[in-house]
Amino acid sequence: MLSRSLAILTCALFFAAPAGAAPCGGDFNAFLSAVGREAAAAGVSRTVIDSAFAGLAPDGAVLAFDRRQRGMFHSKSFEEYASTRVVPARLNRARQLMQRHAALLARIERQFGVPATLLMAIWTLESDNGSGDMGKLPVIRTIATLAHDCRRSELFQTELIAALQIVQRGDLSQRDLIGAYAGEIGQTQFLPSSYIKYGVDYDGNGHVDLRHSVPDVLASTANLLKTNGWQAGAPFREGTANFEVMREWNRSVVYRKTMVLFAERLGGN
Repeated sequence: MLSRSLAILTCALFFAAPAGAAPCGGDFNAFLSAVGREAAAAGVSRTVIDSAFAGLAPDGAVLAFDRRQRGMFHSKSFEEYASTRVVPARLNRARQLMQRHAALLARIERQFGVPATLLMAIWTLESDNGSGDMGKLPVIRTIATLAHDCRRSELFQTELIAALQIVQRGDLSQRDLIGAYAGEIGQTQFLPSSYIKYGVDYDGNGHVDLRHSVPDVLASTANLLKTNGWQAGAPFREGTANFEVMREWNRSVVYRKTMVLFAERLGGN
């Protein structure tokens, strides 16, 4: 989703650089070769690396988006933003899906402690529950473009290696590794590193599929929050510890307040 892309791009400079970062800029193929060596050292096969990087070229549209959108999300007030996101059509669909997935949501809430209403809010706001825009860009090309660019090269080199690891693990094929303008993947828009770190195979098929598997999507989203300190049964409005945990989902206060409002409306508040 666009709003999360902007938040990710705005806060990206806070991430630490890997020790073996390839030099940014310069010849793109030489850069890919250097990243490929780092990926191989991280356990990615040469077959996956060579297939992913074959014929790859930078995507000028991704760089243009990156330059154009930086910081614009934060110009909107909470009231302005929420009025366009917390709307009856979305709430109605979310309520229907809560009923359809009631048993799944109850199981996830018991295991991870994250309320079903908040999970539904995130799922709806990020991709309209998988029915909306999850991005249409090849993730490898997108992230390689951003990694080659020197503004946040180290961050996106880490993401590029993580994207290759997703393919290596068999979670998604390279053809199915499609995402948004910062490389976010799936129905709740995980960056590749979060996909690797927090992804849960909740449907038990041996793979973490955040594009197609609703159980994997919802459990992985809950796992991200739990792993970062979510307190089961505690409030999560602004000013609470759980609201700060939600910062690991999105650093924007406006976006987090919108998540809370959506969850409260689902809960009848």
